[in-house]
Amino acid sequence: MTSKQKIERLAFWSIIIALGVMGLKYLAYRMTGSVALYSDALESVVNVIAAAAALWAIRVSHKPADQDHPFGHHKAEYFSAVLEGVLIVLAALLILREVWFAWQVPAPMEQPWQGLAVNGLAAAINAGWAFLLIRTGRREKSPALLADGQHIMTDVVTSVGVIAGLVGAVLTGWTILDPALAVIVALNILWQGWHVIGSSLNGLMDRAVDTDEHMHIRDIISANSKGALEVHDLKTRIAGRAIFIEFHLVVDKEMSVGESHVICDRIEEALKAQIPSVRITIHVEPDDEAKLPIGTAAVPFA
Repeated sequence: MTSKQKIERLAFWSIIIALGVMGLKYLAYRMTGSVALYSDALESVVNVIAAAAALWAIRVSHKPADQDHPFGHHKAEYFSAVLEGVLIVLAALLILREVWFAWQVPAPMEQPWQGLAVNGLAAAINAGWAFLLIRTGRREKSPALLADGQHIMTDVVTSVGVIAGLVGAVLTGWTILDPALAVIVALNILWQGWHVIGSSLNGLMDRAVDTDEHMHIRDIISANSKGALEVHDLKTRIAGRAIFIEFHLVVDKEMSVGESHVICDRIEEALKAQIPSVRITIHVEPDDEAKLPIGTAAVPFA
């Protein structure tokens, strides 16, 4: 099974899992009448919509480059993650609206233990699925899959907190704990929504790879540049699962085009062998015309 097929299959099953979990949480809410469990169920509606958007974005992002999109469609997954963040914020506002009504007339829960057990089952299913999505999203460099998994994991933490708090409410008889927990849920998912939106916008702004990855790329170039003199102006950017690399390679002015091309091919093959979905652009310069950009350090080669 290819990487694309694996990611798409997980995205499709995310929709099915999200629908099942939403049904369980809504059942728990109907059994208890708890506004905190209502907030938990409402967040699951966001999960269903976000899972569907993630599947669309993943399919678009895997389309090959075409005349209108010569650099590919990799950034489509970021739009899915932004949509998920917006939906999370909307869900939080709807929860706060429900809290306002519940705060006016707090009421004891009906069938509390049965409802909490059903909600606990939903949380356990979510936890296992979130772990799988996060692990696969990181390995396959899929922002949409990773964002979906992180949001579901936040949902799990929220569910655990709600269940623990409602157990306390049932044992103590403090009905005010129910809407209070819903407020905490709303604030928590507002924070998560902001995080998802910020991370996705950062990707749309052509964020560079982190320092460790940058040094790894530099080491690969250095180890496979025999015959060149130095490299400078090394730049990177991330677009979904793809990494774009470009730099200037300085060679002896007497070197032929064919010889410099051999060096470029060797570097490209080494980078592609160690970095999946990499796109490389190399500008070759003769040493007598090489211009080092101000503030950019050159990497000399032995």
